[in-house]
Amino acid sequence: MVILSPPSCCDYQCGRRIALLAATAAAASSTLAASATPSFDLVDTSITDRVFFNLGLCQSSNTPAGGRPTCSDSDSQPLGRVVIGLYGNQVPHTTRLIKAMATGAAGSSYQGTVFHKVIQGRYIQAGHQGSKEKGEVSPPSPDYLESNPDTVSPRSFLLRHSRPGTVSLCLAENDDDESIRLNPDYRNVQFMITTGPGPAPDLDNRNIVFGTVLQGIDIVASIAAMPTFKPSDRVREFNNIAQILGDVRASNARSSWYRPVKPVLITSCGEELR
Repeated sequence: MVILSPPSCCDYQCGRRIALLAATAAAASSTLAASATPSFDLVDTSITDRVFFNLGLCQSSNTPAGGRPTCSDSDSQPLGRVVIGLYGNQVPHTTRLIKAMATGAAGSSYQGTVFHKVIQGRYIQAGHQGSKEKGEVSPPSPDYLESNPDTVSPRSFLLRHSRPGTVSLCLAENDDDESIRLNPDYRNVQFMITTGPGPAPDLDNRNIVFGTVLQGIDIVASIAAMPTFKPSDRVREFNNIAQILGDVRASNARSSWYRPVKPVLITSCGEELR
């Protein structure tokens, strides 16, 4: 028969030590979890500024192979005005950037450019840099537009793409040509507006939410429903192979994907003063 001896003092001390270590680990774990959750004390969605975009639908159609043809204000069919409220307290540098591009103070402007991408059920996108003749944004001058420290600030990524009409600066979704992005004076001015019907959590933590649509969400919805150039599965496969092989025609072809068949033109824009 085996006789079990009563636990020693060492056993009690070890057990108590293990319990203390477990409690400490649990507390540390909850602290880490809390730090990983955005602190809403740091979120300020006060509307500090407003910008407007008057939009028109061009009557001439885009062509998949050639650039982004645009049209003049007189040639376009008015769609209406979209007003965006900016979160200047949350992302002050991005707010100044968008205002400067809307007013032309950046040495460049969104006026006369097009919404170059429509991803149905997700977002519409504008601000692609390139040739003004193709409806693209002329690269803004660093003499007028400062670099944007919001892009490296953790506070800039606390806001979520939680509803239609959320407006954000494109980082992960930015599709400016690599030759433009590699310029040391490059200033990113691409933005997108979510269209719904639901939230877009895949855009969170990868792009900077800087505002919301205050007026014209119905216009955004109408743009989101417009027909676009969509590649077939077979075209996608060939394009992926061409891209792997380093064929520059692959990226040129991709630039036409998801463009509206008829260009949506920003006929005028600026700061809306109340």
